[in-house]
Amino acid sequence: MELKDLEIFQVVAKKGTITAAAKELRYVQSNITSRIQKLEEELNTPLFNRHHRGMTLTPEGKKLLTYSEDITLLAKEMKKAVQSKEEPAGRLEIGTIETVFQLPNILASFVKKYKNVNLSLYSGVTDHLEKQVLDHQLDGAFVTAGNFSPEIVAHEVIEEELVLIAHHQADLTDAIQEEPVLCFSKGCGYRARLESWYEDENIHPKKIMEFGTLETILRSVVVGLGIAFVPRSSVSHLEESGLISCYSLPDAYSKVKTMFIRREDTFLTNTLQKFIETIETNKDMEIHSLKY
Repeated sequence: MELKDLEIFQVVAKKGTITAAAKELRYVQSNITSRIQKLEEELNTPLFNRHHRGMTLTPEGKKLLTYSEDITLLAKEMKKAVQSKEEPAGRLEIGTIETVFQLPNILASFVKKYKNVNLSLYSGVTDHLEKQVLDHQLDGAFVTAGNFSPEIVAHEVIEEELVLIAHHQADLTDAIQEEPVLCFSKGCGYRARLESWYEDENIHPKKIMEFGTLETILRSVVVGLGIAFVPRSSVSHLEESGLISCYSLPDAYSKVKTMFIRREDTFLTNTLQKFIETIETNKDMEIHSLKY
């Protein structure tokens, strides 16, 4: 049984057809068909139910899928461990929430120093990013502090203040009761904190509008579409320009930490270790600049 056969099997199981699997893998269909048949002959059991709409896993196929995912993941971890070098190199996939004000500095420092690393960045909300880290889809992610899985290791990046922002002509009392809440989708740590405050204050927002980017949320607040709950660092320029007003909430809701998370049980490559060290260096510089 070859590792490549298991990888092909997983793609067919995910896509549900030989045609779709061939397209993703860039193989000819006959090659995939023969590899699946070879696997079934070797295991002496059918792995798929074939029908006119495609292919679905048999009970034996479902068992193999679980084992094969563990095997291929272990093989990747083994490769990382064996190939780990002094100089960081290779691919690094990092997730982030939209509002990490320090992220450009962290990325710039890392990329300039380690030119052999191919770094990719993906955005999302905290809950989704944590799941991607747990599912080995991301090497790590910047998220809002919360009750993480026991399998997660978290490194503090910075503590910030969240503020409620509204159009500069808005009355806060009326805005809280009447204006739409502009926020990211469910799973966003900032949204969860604001919803907790609303619930504790027995306030029921009339409308919640979800957006995909911080820029769109801020522009929408500026033109008076609604209110939002965001880090003060991301809107200080708008407040100074008189385009918005900022309002503080009690510390229990407004004080928030940004964390960098990774899986505890995966091999800590030299590349990821250097990325974490870059975060720590940036954090020390931020603290030093605040003191002086």
